[in-house]
Amino acid sequence: MSKNTQSKELHRGLEERHITLMSLGAAIGVGLFLGSASAIKLAGPGILLGYGFAGLIMFFIMRALGEMAIQKPVAGSFSKYARDYLGPLAGYITGWNYWFLWVVTCMAEITAVGIYMEYWFPGVPRWIWALAALVIMATVNFLAVKAYGELEFWFALIKIVTILAMIVVGAGMIFFGFGNGGIATGIRNLWAHGGLFPHGIKGVLMSLQMVMFAYLGIEMIGVTAGEVKNPEKTLSKAIDSVFWRILIFYVGALFVIMSIFPWEEIGTKGSPFVLTFKQIGIPGAAGIINFVVLTAALSSCNSGIFSTARMLFNLAQHGEAPQKFGKVTKTGVPGLAVIASAAALLLGVLLNYIVPAQVFTWVTSIATFGAIWTWAVILLSQIRYRRGLKPDETKKLKYKLPLYPLSSYLSLAFLVFVIGIMAYNSDTRIAVVIGPLWIVFLIAFYYAKGFHKRNTQNSAKNQAS
Repeated sequence: MSKNTQSKELHRGLEERHITLMSLGAAIGVGLFLGSASAIKLAGPGILLGYGFAGLIMFFIMRALGEMAIQKPVAGSFSKYARDYLGPLAGYITGWNYWFLWVVTCMAEITAVGIYMEYWFPGVPRWIWALAALVIMATVNFLAVKAYGELEFWFALIKIVTILAMIVVGAGMIFFGFGNGGIATGIRNLWAHGGLFPHGIKGVLMSLQMVMFAYLGIEMIGVTAGEVKNPEKTLSKAIDSVFWRILIFYVGALFVIMSIFPWEEIGTKGSPFVLTFKQIGIPGAAGIINFVVLTAALSSCNSGIFSTARMLFNLAQHGEAPQKFGKVTKTGVPGLAVIASAAALLLGVLLNYIVPAQVFTWVTSIATFGAIWTWAVILLSQIRYRRGLKPDETKKLKYKLPLYPLSSYLSLAFLVFVIGIMAYNSDTRIAVVIGPLWIVFLIAFYYAKGFHKRNTQNSAKNQAS
């Protein structure tokens, strides 16, 4: 190992605008551009209720995370909090599980890259584009963290501006008749094709897996905590703003889309984003939007490799991953952890080669299971954290979860309910099989490697000192 990789300190080079856009970039990916059409088919306009309620739950989860992260800003935050408040085994499982979920999520993103590139190169196999995306994003992750944050800022900004433009243009059609001869389209389409809930409330419930997958990535703010300047100010502002922005982008964009186009046509005649811009006469709308959704997938994958590398770094520092992953380059990047995460993503390229048709549904459902575990651990850690505080310490908290403890238990119940929905739905049932098997494997490995003995010894030493 060269002397340049001997440092063990991450650099605090990320600013508020970086982490706000990075978490938006992670969350606004294929969940909106590719996954929302699947969710709309299940729920119709009722999907707005699904995104709205799930958004409220995510707000509670993020505030719970913020409560701990502002007090203890560390890399791989919720893995560390699980270790501190739920025990070493919980921290170990959460760290490896988060690494696994982002590896799987990035598989969905590079799968989407292959789908989008077919627009320009219909004869080229998807797996080639998936591999190219993986190589490029892994290379980007070797940049110094500030340069990485700057690149991701602009990456995310492209899709955010596009979504806002679509909302504005769509609102112009709805209320002023832009692109429709001056005749306002109104919002009749929301209830004119079978009502707001054409498949009943069951349709909304069946869509929750894809809805929750869409929100995956918001918790990445916690992963950046060890590399943020002025964590108290930066994290609190970023957490509060990200929730509202994502709610606007998802609920706002889908409200506009389903007002303009009958919900049952969405996804059958091409991207609703393309159709909206075509309607007002923008030339080359399809190519422009395809470029935007391509950058969205690349951006989310970029954030995913960032997250997995930091989680490996945190696990290595606790001796639960090879020590070499706990070293950083002279620019403050955990380089070997980046390489290991990118190498694991080669499985996604292989799946695109073997089962290109099924891979997207499989990986999104498995990633959702992993995300639900992470979110549940955040809530459980926060509950234990609060219980351990004295009344005067609770009053001094700089950032609190509203409506605690009701909000914590409501959020946990909702997450358990989503797992039940996934088990009920034959398309997503694979996640409820693979997810627990992965957890069982991690537990078996934990005891086989003797991590439990070492952690017990370390705990005894700490108490003695």
